[in-house]
Amino acid sequence: MLYRIARAILRVLYALLYRLEARGIENIPREGPVVLCSNHRSLQDPITLGVCVPRKVHYMAKEELFRIPLFGSLIRGVGAFPVKRGGVSKEAIRTAITLLQGGNVMGIFPEGTRNEAVGMGKRGAVTMAVRGKAIVVPVALVGEYRIFRKMVAVYGAPIDLKPFAEQGTTESMEEATELIMSRIKEMMKTGQPAS
Repeated sequence: MLYRIARAILRVLYALLYRLEARGIENIPREGPVVLCSNHRSLQDPITLGVCVPRKVHYMAKEELFRIPLFGSLIRGVGAFPVKRGGVSKEAIRTAITLLQGGNVMGIFPEGTRNEAVGMGKRGAVTMAVRGKAIVVPVALVGEYRIFRKMVAVYGAPIDLKPFAEQGTTESMEEATELIMSRIKEMMKTGQPAS
């Protein structure tokens, strides 16, 4: 309930302030486990990534945020769960995989940190998607968070990781990560969903 109310309010605010437009939203499966893999340039990216998605999106958030009175309860209520700084803990990975196995949606930034340009992705997102038997939807967040300037969230065609998972090698996981990051880069350039 809290999530739906917050999403509705933020959707209106982002449409007014950033003229947010979602392209390719139909590429997100209506059910089943999904990992939304996006570029990461701003602290606002988790909101932009999930505000137009018709399903609840779960995120990892820095553990310190959960210690802030009221704010910690709020972000937990809208689908965030804690991760220790300096690396993803086994507990956070287990939580993510459990959420995916339950048919939920996870929002993940494969680069692991904010970057101006799309950087190298880390294998963690692919590993969680494979273990959670999830489809990956690459997402490009295009634009700058400037008032009344257009922001676009571009959702690309789903990527099935089964061929990479069947190989089960570090190299195949790296190939899958490179594929996801190349789709994000392509959508950043074109502003259109990649197929």
